[in-house]
Amino acid sequence: MITNHIIPEDAVLVAIDIAKARNDVLIEVRGNKRRKRLVVLNTRAEHDRFIDMLTSFDRPIIAGFEATGNYHRALAWRLLDAGFDTRLISSMALARTREAIHNGWDKNDPKDAQVILHMLSTGLSQYYQDPLVAGISDIQELSKTHEMVSKAKTETLHRILTHYLPLYFPEIERFRNGSRNDWFFAFLEQFPTPASVIAHDKDAFISAAWDVVGRKVSKARLIADIYETATESIALPIPIDSKAVVMFRMVLAEIRSLIRQRDQIEAEAEALLGDTPDYVALKQVPGIGPINALTILAEAGDLRRFGHHRQFLKFCGLDLATHQSGTFRGQTKLAKFGNARLRRSLWMAANVAIRQRENSFRDKYARYIAKDPTNPDLKRKALTAVTAKMARVVHAVIKSGTPYRPFFQGAEPRGRTPV
Repeated sequence: MITNHIIPEDAVLVAIDIAKARNDVLIEVRGNKRRKRLVVLNTRAEHDRFIDMLTSFDRPIIAGFEATGNYHRALAWRLLDAGFDTRLISSMALARTREAIHNGWDKNDPKDAQVILHMLSTGLSQYYQDPLVAGISDIQELSKTHEMVSKAKTETLHRILTHYLPLYFPEIERFRNGSRNDWFFAFLEQFPTPASVIAHDKDAFISAAWDVVGRKVSKARLIADIYETATESIALPIPIDSKAVVMFRMVLAEIRSLIRQRDQIEAEAEALLGDTPDYVALKQVPGIGPINALTILAEAGDLRRFGHHRQFLKFCGLDLATHQSGTFRGQTKLAKFGNARLRRSLWMAANVAIRQRENSFRDKYARYIAKDPTNPDLKRKALTAVTAKMARVVHAVIKSGTPYRPFFQGAEPRGRTPV
């Protein structure tokens, strides 16, 4: 969120337009209208020279930059390590300010540095929280890698379900009962086609598949059902030693590897955060499991830095915005100008919470849709309201340090005897 910072009169303002190989820098000493422009390459020698030059001013240094991928992280760390005040410039605010100042959408690095300097001098900047300084670098890497692995696993699963299974074993899909189970893909690695199943007699197949299927209730019945299904399959008659089956098994090995990576990351996250108070407190909130808690801590950092829950809602992009002009007033909607990963995690947690048996989130959702329970638009609005409530609860639980309570119980009214 943009904050109006107070700029000291003797400060040196440093505007940095970040790029992969080089950074355009514009320096202004308060009280002196002359500006110094230079280019800082992303090398150790250039960073050292830049830090030494800023230190030689012997004045408060306020450096501002726009986050550009991860290219800003190295220089930002050096500036913080040198004791300089670092500010983050919102990409959206930068684009709008540039258009307003220059009356056009023309964009280049020197022009961006000028706009960043203007925003610094007027105090329109954000606090920059460096993950290394805040101690959340490991948490962020775990969270981002988990998301990357999960997306890759989902894409691979879709390829299996929409390409390989319809060709080689269409009926087997009904036995898949979850995306977290490895046994289904282990079974397909060993028996990728119906021909590989019925190559054995029934008893021999049950014996061969027994250890592959894992712990299942009525395992013998399940394996026998798979065998009967294979005998009536409409799959293409692909030889078991064909290159097509080799490719199928290669994709199956890939998804099994991704499942192992995901499980390892979750174990690493639990080992890293298992006993931390914030992690434990978050997991008490309905709908928030280990991965959602990990994502919230990775993306939000220390939630205590938000003085009010409205600041946290704005950071998540869960604040409301309305377009109004004259007598026209548009529909009030979510701003969505915040952290998308954090907003998605809270949305997913709200989806889980409203399906649980008893909690305040489910109660709020039920009250919201009570007028028309079948209205999909009302359900969407209700889930949005529950997501905002989830963000408020998460902020309150961490900031206050008190455990989550499913329902708030106020004081009993005077003059009444509790039933």
